[in-house]
Amino acid sequence: MNRLLAEQLGSVGYSVTAVSNWAEGSHTLNSFDPSVVILDIRLPDADGTKCLSELVPQYPVVVLTAFGSVKNAVEAMRAGAMDYLMKPVNPGELQLAVSRAIEVTALKQSYEYMRGQLHPAVGSLMVGESDAFKELVRLTALVAPSDATVLIEGESGVGKEMVAQSIHQMSNRASRNIVTIDCCTLQENLLESELFGHEKGAFTGADRRKRGLIEIAEGGTVFLDEIGETSPLMQAKLLRLLDTGEFRRLGGTQSLSSDARFIVASNRELKQLVAEGKFRSDLYYRLGSVTIKVPSLRERRSDIRLIANYFLNMRRFHRHVKKQFAKNAMRALMEHDWPGNIRELRNVVERAIITSSDRSIIGQEHLGLSTVSTKIGVELKFDHEPTLKEVKRIYLSRLLELHCGHRNRVATILGISERNTYRLIKTLKIECRPSDGLPEHEQAGRPDCRAPAALAPEHVVSEVSGN
Repeated sequence: MNRLLAEQLGSVGYSVTAVSNWAEGSHTLNSFDPSVVILDIRLPDADGTKCLSELVPQYPVVVLTAFGSVKNAVEAMRAGAMDYLMKPVNPGELQLAVSRAIEVTALKQSYEYMRGQLHPAVGSLMVGESDAFKELVRLTALVAPSDATVLIEGESGVGKEMVAQSIHQMSNRASRNIVTIDCCTLQENLLESELFGHEKGAFTGADRRKRGLIEIAEGGTVFLDEIGETSPLMQAKLLRLLDTGEFRRLGGTQSLSSDARFIVASNRELKQLVAEGKFRSDLYYRLGSVTIKVPSLRERRSDIRLIANYFLNMRRFHRHVKKQFAKNAMRALMEHDWPGNIRELRNVVERAIITSSDRSIIGQEHLGLSTVSTKIGVELKFDHEPTLKEVKRIYLSRLLELHCGHRNRVATILGISERNTYRLIKTLKIECRPSDGLPEHEQAGRPDCRAPAALAPEHVVSEVSGN
């Protein structure tokens, strides 16, 4: 009967391992991880009912018996059996029971994972109209259909996880899970256990075998956030996984295979970490074949209005009073430097909704921005009564110096277009040179425009404040 069942299941494409008693089965399970166990209730050396309680926590079990009764069937199902079949077994019923057990288990694993993921998202990055945003969308759509490993780089809070989710949703794997793990929040052993899983007894507290996120993401996507924080040992294991598609559970000896796609992210440039000896060069080259750089909010300042209004209208933040931003509030949002990027903007908007209470208009005072650029004062002093051209020249130079050459930001403060700002710089013959200490790729379009040397303060011409 054992051989017959193995042949029947093997003929329809299943890989089957057959054993004839409990001792042999227990030994086999130490090095073999089946998708389904078919268990006879009466074994030569054990009571199958007692064996069932040991198997059920780890495997879906189909019970098989020649001594069927309603009582036995009910007891088996209460003990956790997936199905209950009578000998002699009809081949069609056997195949149906096995396929159903596999499908139910996969659905259960997916449900358990998704239930754990039901928390508010950081906020959608896919809102914007700036050139930087359009380029990001183009690259995301371009890389999504492939199975290539993707490296996403960008400052903290820019929305790297949302980019990863967008890539997954536009890929052929969208119907499967995308699992996310933050590499910087877990110790090495915990990270390895979460990712690869562990065997019973692998460490203190490991009272049963646990499947890792890689197995849960089978056919889907694994997103490793802040991969630059992983240890050298973990980097070596990740490299082997990416190269061979194989891994081992913590404390295990059996090699398992993975068909998951990998997307990784870092808020630090991995190339720089390689140069500092903090990241493996071979893993970097394996990851860096497709790299997407997510722009900071400062680099897509024209999108702030859209993103802020998007958060304002989120259902999660819904209030019975429809709200909108006052002009001074929106101006403060547009001019803030946003070191925390989109995550910070989301938190500011949520705070403003709460602090504005039943008011329909959100003012600057509700934002809680203690260090906005509008509070920078500019004092111009001369030893004579200057001409209007001199005042313009000195004032524009000082603004460019204060804002590190960001002409778009200066144009916003002046209330004119960026093109007119360029014309003023040229007309007033303001001398510009590359900013000291900035990397070459950041110097383009960011001149360090120096104001003329300070003159004796006999006439104070103006004191300008955004307030």
